[in-house]
Amino acid sequence: MGLDTTGTTGTGPVTVRRGVPAGAEQRAAELYWDAFGRKLGPALNPPDKAVPFIAAHLNADRAVCALLDGRLVGLAGYQLGGRALTGGSASAVLRVYGHLRGLHRLLLLALFERRPAPGQLVMDGIAVDPALRGRGVGSLLIEEVAAVAAEQRCREIRLDVIDTNPRARALYERRGFTAVRTEHTPYLRGLLGFGAVTTMRRTVTMKGAREL
Repeated sequence: MGLDTTGTTGTGPVTVRRGVPAGAEQRAAELYWDAFGRKLGPALNPPDKAVPFIAAHLNADRAVCALLDGRLVGLAGYQLGGRALTGGSASAVLRVYGHLRGLHRLLLLALFERRPAPGQLVMDGIAVDPALRGRGVGSLLIEEVAAVAAEQRCREIRLDVIDTNPRARALYERRGFTAVRTEHTPYLRGLLGFGAVTTMRRTVTMKGAREL
């Protein structure tokens, strides 16, 4: 299942809003899968099941979105108050994928769980339409997430980036994140395609999250 990039070559300004717009859940899921399908594939493949599953279980209020001419072109998810952008209970996974294969998938999904510590907002990653990468959309999304964190009185934002995504890590470093820990997971390279996960943090300033 490929990502539909029709309509992403507009010349208007990219605007940022909070929440996935009503009716854009499928598009949001497609963007999310395009960005993270390689990582999540072993747990949620095939794509024709994964994308509808993600779309059906989005927590729309746990995202900031970028729009171009009214079309969703990017989003960043975050965890807050025990809820993240992507949801779906264990029973939902078993219902879609079957009990035998579903149990295996639940174990894989558990590897990606990251719970915030008190005072933290955990960012779930950024997905940007390939046609708009390099135009600052990721930076806009990060700063809007930082604004959310400041309003919620979080002291820091935390995220994890895998070793096979150096472009994302470079973006996070430019936006004020610093690496604090790298967990080497060579046993996952054959299964999930990456062998290390780096935790990065950025301090939240209460004066204004968009200062960077």
